[in-house]
Amino acid sequence: MVFEFEKGTGNSPHIEISATELDARVRSGKALVVDVRERDEFAAGHIPGAINMPLSSFQPSGLPDAKGKTVVLNCLGGKRSGMALDKCSAALAAVDTHLAGGFGAWQSAGLPVER
Repeated sequence: MVFEFEKGTGNSPHIEISATELDARVRSGKALVVDVRERDEFAAGHIPGAINMPLSSFQPSGLPDAKGKTVVLNCLGGKRSGMALDKCSAALAAVDTHLAGGFGAWQSAGLPVER
C-alpha cells in the first residue's frame, strides 16, 4: 500500500494527508489521530479512535507516545491543526502531519464518525 503525502503550500513545513489516506493508515494501525478541536466539537463527532487535545490548551509535550505510529493532527478545516503543528515545530516535536481539509473533509468522504 502506498501513501501519498503533500507538503503544505508556500514555506509551510506541514505535511497534509487526505481523508482516505488517513483512514487507510488508521485502519492499518499506522496513525494516531489527535483532534485539536474544543471538547464540545469533539463530543459532537470525531474520527474513530482519535484523542482530544484542544488547541486552546495544546502543548506538544502533552502528546501521547505514538508507539511508532505517525501522529496526525486534525481540526474542523485544517487551520487549527496547522497552528498546533506550528507549536510542535517551535517545540522541536517530531509531529508534522495533519488532515487536509480537517474533519469536514473526513465527513465529506463518507468515512465513519464516532460520537
